[in-house]
Amino acid sequence: MRLKPDHLAFLLLGMTTLFWGGNFVVGKAVSAEIPPIALAWWRWVFALIVILPFTLPLLWSIRQTILKHWKYLLLVSILGVTNFNTFVYLGLQTSTATDAVLLLSATPVIILIFSRLLFAVPISVQQLIGIAISLMGVLIIISGGVPSKLGTVLQGAASSLWIIAAVVSWSLYSVLLKKRSNDINGQAFFAITCLLGWFVITPFYLHEHWITEQTMPWNLNSVLSIIYVGLFASVFAFLFWNRGVEILGANRAGNFIHLIPVWALLLASLTLGERMYWFHWLGIAFIFSGIGLASYKGRFQKPLVKSG
Repeated sequence: MRLKPDHLAFLLLGMTTLFWGGNFVVGKAVSAEIPPIALAWWRWVFALIVILPFTLPLLWSIRQTILKHWKYLLLVSILGVTNFNTFVYLGLQTSTATDAVLLLSATPVIILIFSRLLFAVPISVQQLIGIAISLMGVLIIISGGVPSKLGTVLQGAASSLWIIAAVVSWSLYSVLLKKRSNDINGQAFFAITCLLGWFVITPFYLHEHWITEQTMPWNLNSVLSIIYVGLFASVFAFLFWNRGVEILGANRAGNFIHLIPVWALLLASLTLGERMYWFHWLGIAFIFSGIGLASYKGRFQKPLVKSG
């Protein structure tokens, strides 16, 4: 049975957030072993090895279109490929994965703001209520169901400026996907942004490797980490995210970011032996309810702020 476009988008975005939840777990697990920029650089090397054999002929055939839109392509490459995961890995050097995913939960709100400022996209009451409900679920999980703990958690998270920068960069990237030329399909767009983003990050990787002498040990753990973040958290996740945003729009798709703490908790439980408590399940219920409300088109989707 063929999925409806919205249902396909929900599946793709759900899988994207699963892969990114794992990315936070892996990023924190190897933060003491693999330098942050090295992890980001080798991540995209592996992704390019996977995708370029299939996309190089396509990129060559649309080279004139790429040259025509090079400024836009370079901007989104920096925002989505160079900045986002590099900033996340830098933040995870000092921030806990919990603090990082808490800050990441602000992404849907930032997306709404950028959508409104750049493209005058209307914001509905239903979207705001859905975001508030799912954000409440995130806060329940992070605080352990004890509101008095939230202040301490927030104080620690507020110091993670790299994570905040990652949130802003990813939000702007997601909104700017609206401007992608129809002459560049999803596979070509992903390939060229990977390539450009990798070029931009390369000087910083060389500085980290040669000047600060932070080198990555080559062992089974580092290789498996690179394969995971390069294949699942990069190739599959970006293709799925871009397609989901194309179907739903950035505002509706952005609500799925709140699933990342859910997946991160579940994966930590399965791989690290961490227990799931009542407040985890309560928070998950709030998150799924909020995403459903904010993402589905219904009769309450009247704009709170009208366009232009």
